[in-house]
This record gives sequence, structure tokens and C-alpha cells, in this order.
Amino acid sequence: MSNLDRHAVPSVCGGRGFVVAEPVRELLSPRQVRLGESTEVRRLLPNLGRRMIGAWCFVDHYGPDDIADEPGMQVPPHPHMGLQTVSWLHEGEVLHRDSTGSLQTIRPKELGLMTSGRAISHSEESPRPHARFLHGAQLWVALPDAHRDTDPHFEHHPDLPTVTAPGLTATIVLGALDGSASPGTAYTPIVAADLALSHGADVRLPLDPDFEYGVLAMSGEVHVDGVPVLPGSMLYLGCGRTELPLRAESDAGLMLLGGEPFEEELIMWWNFVGRTQAEIEQARADWTTGSRFGEVKGYDGAPLAAPSLPPTPLKPRGRTR
Repeated sequence: MSNLDRHAVPSVCGGRGFVVAEPVRELLSPRQVRLGESTEVRRLLPNLGRRMIGAWCFVDHYGPDDIADEPGMQVPPHPHMGLQTVSWLHEGEVLHRDSTGSLQTIRPKELGLMTSGRAISHSEESPRPHARFLHGAQLWVALPDAHRDTDPHFEHHPDLPTVTAPGLTATIVLGALDGSASPGTAYTPIVAADLALSHGADVRLPLDPDFEYGVLAMSGEVHVDGVPVLPGSMLYLGCGRTELPLRAESDAGLMLLGGEPFEEELIMWWNFVGRTQAEIEQARADWTTGSRFGEVKGYDGAPLAAPSLPPTPLKPRGRTR
């Protein structure tokens, strides 16, 4: 998914200087952002309070939206570099196309994982016809310097491992949890898990104390370490945890996101993750002139134009709170 903000501003991300080394309970409120004509998302990362959780640098939650009489998601071709995109659905379908030739319909609880590497472009749209409801999350993972120029590619994993406990089914989306690992390619120590809780569930989820974590509430009523977290909000949990108490007041859906704190300093502008202003400027120029990012074939519409760069210099910095 693209950052469609026409007044894109740089996000300064990365570095361990502002990582919380002990358990905390920091509730992050979303910012409403419109994507295209009919999709509005709740943006949790980057946030005024926190820019990254491990290598996770961008989190949008959308829906559930009734799109029975609407076109649904319509995100035209746009570029990415220096990151991975994770597409995750609870309801509906998204048709993915990209400049490597990938064409894939992503359905609920299937992993759509696109690694941009040095450069890729893609589009996302609701198929025609499509299901009545659309509900999901779009997430980005910053690639470390050693892998950010890798070849672009797309992975689709319809069958993912699960971990179960009374009242809980955890689907391992990326990375590993409690001894089970996703087949998706990861380039940093990381985890994403979809947590389905039954009404009345009261469980403790094992965690890695070296990771920092956040929990995105997708649906239902749930308490995370005693804190009520409403759908569309995220609770940042810090590091140093060996387990996470969860209590469901109704059937509920969550996403657990975590990873080792990302040491590198980054610039994230529009749909690019880089290290210097020159890299960002070159990426924008390459997209504007039609080079490097390839062509998305089959999408009925024009590609997105890049916004103007800000007048002030782009500087990589550590985490900002």
C-alpha cells in the first residue's frame, strides 16, 4: 500500500537511543488518512509518539468497510525501495500486481509479502466482483543496510503455522513465536502474529525479552497487560518482557508486532526508505522519469505522481518521541 499523502513529510526513524528498555504501556492513537476514493485508514506508525517498533516502520489499519456498492481499495501503481510490505486481511480480498510480473489475489489469513529491495512498483485493488466487507492491515518492514539493495520479489504464503492455547489461536505471519516460524523471508530478528481470542480467554503469550513489542487491536474488546485497547489503536509495550497477559471481553482480533530494536538511522519519505537525501532525491527522479522501478502491467489507470520534496534538508536521525 502506498502513502498517498500529497504533502509527504520525512519521518526520522531508527537508532536505539529512544528504545524503552523496560516494559511500558504506551497507547498510540491513530491518524486518519484517505487512500484513493473510498478507503480511509488509521495510521499507527509512524506516530507522533513513536516511529518504529523493531524494524516495523509503517502500520495502517483499515475497515471493516462495507464496500458492496463501492469500488473498494484502488491504489494505483507506485514505487517502493528499502523495505518490505506485509498485506494482512481479516475480511475481503486484495489483488496485487507488481513490476516483477506478480499477479496474486490475497485473501484473509494469507501472507502477501513484497520485498522492494533496490526498487519495485506495485498496485493494489479490490477485485471485481468483490466481497462486501474489507478489513485488514498494511505494514512495512525497514530493510537493514546489508539487504536493502536485494533483488525485488513477491511471496504469497496461504498456509501459515499456528500456536494455540485455550481461547487463543496465534497465526505466525512473519518471524517466529513460541517455536513456530513463518515461511516468509525476514531480514532482521522480527515477529508478526495474528491473535484470535475467544470471549473470556485469559492467556499469557510468551515473548522474547530482547524484542520490543506493540499490539494492534483489529476487532473486539480486549485488555492487553491490563490496558483496554480499542480497535484501530496500538499499545506499545517496550522491551524486557517474557510474557504478555491478554484477556478478551468478547471475541477479538489483534496483531502482535515485535523485533530487535533497529539500530540504523533512516529517512522515510513517501514510499521510500533510505539513508541520505541524495538517495531519496534519486529515487523520486527515477520514478518521475520512468526508470529503475519497472512497470505494473494490467492496472486500469495511471501511476501515482510523486509529491514534491520538502524545502528543508532530509536528515537521518534516531528514534523520535
